[in-house]
Amino acid sequence: MPEPYTDTIVDSVKDPVTGFVVPPSWIKLCPDPQALQKIQSGRWVILSSGLLCRRGLTTGTTAAAACKGAILSLKGSVHNLEIETPAGIPVSLPVVAKKGFCIAVKDGGDHKFDVTAGLEIAAQASASEETTLVAGKGVGRILARGLCDEVGRPAISPSARGQIMLAISQALQETGLAGAEVELSIPRGVELAKETLNPRLGILGGISILGSTGFVEPWNDHFIGDRALELKEAKKVLVTTGRTGLKFCRVLFPDHKAVLMGSQLDLLAFEEDQESILCGLPALILKWAWPQILDETGYGTVAEMVEIEPQHRNITKALQMAKEKLPETRIVLLHKDGSTLADVP
Repeated sequence: MPEPYTDTIVDSVKDPVTGFVVPPSWIKLCPDPQALQKIQSGRWVILSSGLLCRRGLTTGTTAAAACKGAILSLKGSVHNLEIETPAGIPVSLPVVAKKGFCIAVKDGGDHKFDVTAGLEIAAQASASEETTLVAGKGVGRILARGLCDEVGRPAISPSARGQIMLAISQALQETGLAGAEVELSIPRGVELAKETLNPRLGILGGISILGSTGFVEPWNDHFIGDRALELKEAKKVLVTTGRTGLKFCRVLFPDHKAVLMGSQLDLLAFEEDQESILCGLPALILKWAWPQILDETGYGTVAEMVEIEPQHRNITKALQMAKEKLPETRIVLLHKDGSTLADVP
């Protein structure tokens, strides 16, 4: 393995996706001589240990590539194209596009739990006087309130829809077409949705098209200890305690930067001007707020208490104590099926 940097001076660098200013000491520990350039590209994240992890791309970014490629291919085959992400960072993606049909493959990055990694997202385009986006097979539809869009509409978050429509607009400019009808589909969407939390949330018939930044944050067990530092850089931030909560939160609050903190909630320190949410399954949150929540209750676990007696006075008291610790933060507790146990503004 190459030796870490030994330069006496290493400049700090800002992560263009999160705005987090990476300490020079982290960069000095990285053995990759291209560390600065990789971080500046937005495609890589660095840990305090100096380890670089690659970001993936969201379903929104992948869908935008498929739609753009479909329109561009009306004028000729396309093998690679550039997409603007909601974070304002352009990314280059390989596609297979010919005669108005395009397939883009979702890049999961260094996230071993991303079930959508490698998923094909397709688009079919035809020239038209007006521009329309149609959600086809495999794109989920919203059947419950409080999700990324209104009931009855496709499960496409506002930021992802904006990214897709921008990509379509750019493709129309490049081809000189007045408009296009684009049908977005996910061939394995119905099948894959069974492996996600969408059915529990009230999204049926496929997967969601999401992405507030256009990037999927990589997962590494050592990330949790570093994430508290990144919280201060986001205007809308959501903290959760586990991967199940993280999956729910990305659908329930798609415009917030979601950060997984595990049991290290004592590290939380939000800024006064931040819109902050603490959301997740109740066990870790309630025990963090009040470690003695189970004392003299007869319950062995918080999960058991919530299942049998969700209105238990100790749950109410623990929520009050959580609000005392985070008075400006909205606290949302979720059941295992994604329904809301408590929502304290």
